[in-house]
Amino acid sequence: MQRISWPERLVDLKRQIVEATPDYEKRLTECWKDILQELENRTAEIAQAGPDYIPKVKYEDLATLSPEQIDVIRRKGTVVITDVVDDSEAIGWKTALEDFVRANPHVQGFPEEDKQFFMLYWTRSQVQARAHPNVLKASAWLNNLYRKSGKQLEGVDLNVPLVYADRFRIRHPGPGWDRHPPHVDGGSIERWEDESFRKCYADILSGNWRAHDPYELEGRLDARTSLYGRPGQSTVFRTFQGWLAMSQTAPTQGTLRVFPDVVLSNAYSMLRPFFSPTIPLDSADILKPENWVFDISTPDFPGITLGADGFFSGPRPTPQQHPHLRLEETMTSVPKVNPGDMVFWHCDVVHSVEEDHIGTGDSAVMYIGAVPQTPMNIEYVKKQAETFLAGINPPDFVKERPDVTYVGLGVDEDVREPIARVAMGLPIQVA
Repeated sequence: MQRISWPERLVDLKRQIVEATPDYEKRLTECWKDILQELENRTAEIAQAGPDYIPKVKYEDLATLSPEQIDVIRRKGTVVITDVVDDSEAIGWKTALEDFVRANPHVQGFPEEDKQFFMLYWTRSQVQARAHPNVLKASAWLNNLYRKSGKQLEGVDLNVPLVYADRFRIRHPGPGWDRHPPHVDGGSIERWEDESFRKCYADILSGNWRAHDPYELEGRLDARTSLYGRPGQSTVFRTFQGWLAMSQTAPTQGTLRVFPDVVLSNAYSMLRPFFSPTIPLDSADILKPENWVFDISTPDFPGITLGADGFFSGPRPTPQQHPHLRLEETMTSVPKVNPGDMVFWHCDVVHSVEEDHIGTGDSAVMYIGAVPQTPMNIEYVKKQAETFLAGINPPDFVKERPDVTYVGLGVDEDVREPIARVAMGLPIQVA
């Protein structure tokens, strides 16, 4: 395992966090034991159920789902929405993307010898897909799973979806895709270090994990998910990450995998840095609560890494560092999808991509998350719109060399509907 030289200030951070809770060692230890017991039960349930554990609903039924169905989606943090876009349109976007790559052989992507994940943001297919009214309406529905707690939040409208430009992949059959192990996007050490971000997990960090609501909106609005400016780190608030399928993809065919209980994974991951095992991590008894003790004497944050470049990354839970998640059994492949279906997962959900693709066709998806209108998101979208019109990479991503140009990018005229122009930060055209 890589040895990390942790900044000693993180010991002070741990102490600062726990000292906000009276009798913190006793309360957090009781909380930790309760989480471990709940995980023992829930992980067994998840491992047994497999892909059927993931909710799957039709786009046309979103407005009529029962409160019980919505509660299941909230708890599991993941949902497949079918028939968002017509199959033929989604397949056409994939064909056009393949044509774009052939016309621009210098595109950035990996693996270098057989590019399948592309650092492209403004192809016409991507622009058209993000601008599709059904895609935007699905995003608004997901945004509205969050709660405002009755407060008037200035500049926030969950009914107004915004666009966050991201990439796409067209993965070929084959083994060994190790680029996306279990991880959580949208903030690394910031989850503990940034005071606003930390408020999202206040109930967990004060020993009351069962009151934790991952859909409480207020704390997310000012959360700084990128304190250190790491390239590729999203600086917007996405309620859900997501992708749109451009091909048929099923379990074992290089699809998405998730840990489908966002409340429990949050509770465990946020408290894990405050507890240490009293026996070796590879011991057969490592799951027993009595073999863990409250410990804030060290600066390490399991799941977070500190690279040679000085940037924090993660969280990346592992079977060794986070044994109670039983990741090797509980990382659950989403069920079969067809072109035009979409998959969404809450911004805190632990997710990965299957390492092996043993199918016969491409696993092609376009990354499109759900982004609500908030003051911080509006500011980003304004800057992003400038990069779109200039045909350059969005603000959160590594800049291309000035001499790199592409043939066939999307243009302003490709975004026609008012809902899409608002989402893109473009002026509404008045007839």
